[in-house]
Order: sequence, then structure tokens, then C-alpha cells
Amino acid sequence: MTLRLTWVQPEDLVGHELRLAAEDGRDAHALAARWEQAGGPPAPETAGASESPRPALRPLAEELLDTLASLPSPLAAHEPTSLPAIQASTAPRTAPPPTGGAAPGPEGNALRDRLHAAWLGRAAGCLLGKPVEKLSLPALRALARAAGNWPLTTWFTARGVPPELLAAHPWNRRSAATSLAENIDGMPEDDDLNYPLLNLLLLQRYGSDFTTADVARLWLDELPAGRTFTAERVAYRNLLDGVEPPLTAVRRNPFREWIGAQIRADVHGWTHPGDPAAAAAQAYRDAVLTHTANGVYGAMFVAGTLAAAATGTADVHRSLAAGLGVIPPRSRLAAAVRLGVTAARDTADFDTVVDRLHAELGGYHWVHAVPNAALLAAALTHADGDFSRSVCAAVSGGWDTDSNGATAGSVAGLLAGHPDRLPERWTSPLKNRLATSVPSFDGIGFDTLAELTHTEAVRP
Repeated sequence: MTLRLTWVQPEDLVGHELRLAAEDGRDAHALAARWEQAGGPPAPETAGASESPRPALRPLAEELLDTLASLPSPLAAHEPTSLPAIQASTAPRTAPPPTGGAAPGPEGNALRDRLHAAWLGRAAGCLLGKPVEKLSLPALRALARAAGNWPLTTWFTARGVPPELLAAHPWNRRSAATSLAENIDGMPEDDDLNYPLLNLLLLQRYGSDFTTADVARLWLDELPAGRTFTAERVAYRNLLDGVEPPLTAVRRNPFREWIGAQIRADVHGWTHPGDPAAAAAQAYRDAVLTHTANGVYGAMFVAGTLAAAATGTADVHRSLAAGLGVIPPRSRLAAAVRLGVTAARDTADFDTVVDRLHAELGGYHWVHAVPNAALLAAALTHADGDFSRSVCAAVSGGWDTDSNGATAGSVAGLLAGHPDRLPERWTSPLKNRLATSVPSFDGIGFDTLAELTHTEAVRP
């Protein structure tokens, strides 16, 4: 084989599905034994494909993937996927508070400023985490310490880092040329920024009552298949195979509870200031194209948190509580968020918080929504609204560093309230310029994006 199609080849997916089955309690022992006896590989640790191609295993892999997905999970009662069931599991909702930004005039300008800071914060946090994505926690800490940047306070750099350490722990190959302190020149392309752009375009094209099928149409029109990963790539493949949503999320998709839907949630929260439930419901319609259960809850949690933060009246703790209030309370993701918040409140040293989370949740894949939600909640809680501490804590905790940094920056940017309140060391290198593979937005400025997002937030 001369071409490896990462994240979609069935023989590379079985190991991930077996791991997911172990996490959600499905009895897959007999199927796992069949796979092992046939010489099937385990799930790749970081990459989207195993080291050696095994096309002869594909027929068995396809059979096992379909059978595994049909096994019942004992957690299903506490982790529903339908929106009515999710809403029924949450606490009774009260009427949302005033939006704090829908009206024209000074209050409308305040929302626009908050959105500008949120876009900048998302970009800066993502960029901070890009070079260390996929690195282990010890490797991340060693690189930062060698540069005199621990606890983390600014961009990663190769300056002053011993060559042997760089050789042992190479930067993320896609990001090293654009995301170290010595070479940042505007915000480079990243899927954590592509998806907010797509969802802005989604609202412009279809309005806030869009359907999941509209999300699929938009992706096929505007999103290059090669710029999708994990669950998004599987769903894209399923669409091309004629599978319609929401089946796109479950057919041979072992990544359906990973973090992908969560990184798409920002615009849904930004455009519903003061109404976390509506923000979460909108994020749900986006998320179920690709995800189920905890993968969906991650998107709803972030959307609800951002909707509360967008009012300009809620602090980070109330915002996180609002996000927690829109997801099933007995789900693993809700429990992980509560763990993150509690650990951060109880422990002054954030490295100790991170070590606890890795000890308790390290059995999950590093891109799974559950551990990353715990880390995000811990970082935001520990930073208590401070922008620099929020993004640095989120990235310094490892796992999906650029995604967590991006979401932490989005929340903390909203809480800061104005782009001028973000430290210049984070915003100046961005040069008000965003590169993207979403064609109509390539090179756009964050100020323009704030205007466009504000228009959608105040649309009747």
C-alpha cells in the first residue's frame, strides 16, 4: 500500500472500538479475542494509522466494527443521546436572564468587544498548545522547563533547549514551523479555528434553526476532507457513502465520544448570551453529525459555559456551573467536570491537580472528551478568570493541548470583556490575521469576525 488513509481504515479502527467498549462497559471479550487471534493490532497510541498496513484484516475488521457498535452499554440509561432525553435528565430550567448584548448601542458594543476578545483568546490558546500536541505530559514539562518557562507563562520555544531533548521529544510536526515563539507570524490554520468559522457560515447560510443535515451540506460544500480528523473524518466518509445523519456518527466510528464536537461549540455559545439551554440545544444539532453521548455532552457543556460567560455578568465559576447544568448529571463527562472543579478548588499547586487528573482519568485516550473536559474545568477554575493563567493551565495539563487551550482562551476572553484587556504578548503575534482552509475566510481579521458573530448574536 502506498497511501494510508488515516482515521478511516477499518483495520485501524477496531482497536479504538475495543477500547471504547471497555470504557462504556460493553462486553467485548469474545470479539477482542477473535481480533487478537487474527493478529489484529491494538489502537495506535497517537496517530491515525497503525505502523504497518494490514489490508488482509479488513473484512474481519468491518464485521467486528459493526458487531461491536451493536452491543448494549450498561451506561446508556445515564448517558442518553437524544435531545429530549438529555434535557429530561437535567435540572428544571428557569427563564434565561437578559442577554446583555442583543440591543444596539453601548450594550451591543460591549457584546461585540467580548466576542472580539473571545476570538482572540481562542486563537491564542490554540496556538500556545499546537507545538506540544501529542506529546506526553513529562515531555511537555521537560521542554518548558529547559527553556525556563515552567510554570508555563508564555509561548513554547526551542531557544535554549538542549538538542538531545528536542530530539527525544520533537514538536508536533504540523505545527513546529508556525507556533513556536521564534516563528509565529499571524494565526496559522488549525481545525480548532476552522470549525468556528464553519459554524459562523452555518448561521449566515441557514439561520439558527439549522438542521444536522444542513451542517452536513455545509461541510461537503466548504470543508476539505483532508482537514478533518477522527470522528469528523469518519462522518465525512459516511456522508460520501450515502449514510445520512445521525447514523453518520455511529457507523464504524470509534471516535464518537472524543473531543471533536466540543471544538465546534464556541459560536453556538457566543451567539446565545444568557441562554445556556438554547446554546446547548444548538450545539447538539451540530454535534450529532459526528458524535454520541459524552462526545455530544462536551459540545453542550462548552456552549452552555460560553453562553453564560457572554453576558458579561457571570464569573468563571457561574459559567462552568451553567455548562454543567445542561448535560446529564450522571454521565461520565459531568462527573469528570465536577472532579476537575473540585480538584482545582482544593489544591493550590496546579501541577498536583494535573497529576491527580492523569492518575484518575489517564486510562482514556488522550483525545477523549471526558479527561479533556475535566482538565478544562480544572484550568478555568484554578485560574479564577485570569486569561494568561487560564490558557497556560489548560495547555500545561497535556492531553489535547491545542483544543483545551483554545476553549480556555475563548471562555477567558469573554470574561476579560475587551481585546485590550488581553496581554499583548498573546495578541500581538496574531497580527489580526487568521489562516484557514475555509476559503471565504482565509486571511480574515479577528475584529471582522467579531462583527460577523455579533450580527448573528443579535439577529431576531
